[in-house]
Amino acid sequence: MSYANARDIFPEEILELIQNYVEGEYIYIPKKAGNKFGWGELTNSKNELCNRNEHIYEDHLNGENIQSLSKKYYLSTKTIQRIILEKRKNDNEKCAT
Repeated sequence: MSYANARDIFPEEILELIQNYVEGEYIYIPKKAGNKFGWGELTNSKNELCNRNEHIYEDHLNGENIQSLSKKYYLSTKTIQRIILEKRKNDNEKCAT
């Protein structure tokens, strides 16, 4: 998120109106509801994590223990356990391609 000077954005009459409510403070102006994106929608991060979790689950089903998976994927044992439990519950769900 970047900051911009309100004088560079708003017409003088709108700036004066805003100054009736707040002056000299940083304010956040949220996006309109239709302009919002879910986490990972603008990048491939969501799909990459899903694929990583599928690999972790497959490795576990092939006999790798939690500690070795933790070292292999640089995650805590609690995170590996959570991923395995989540994948076990949602075994039919596949990642988007």
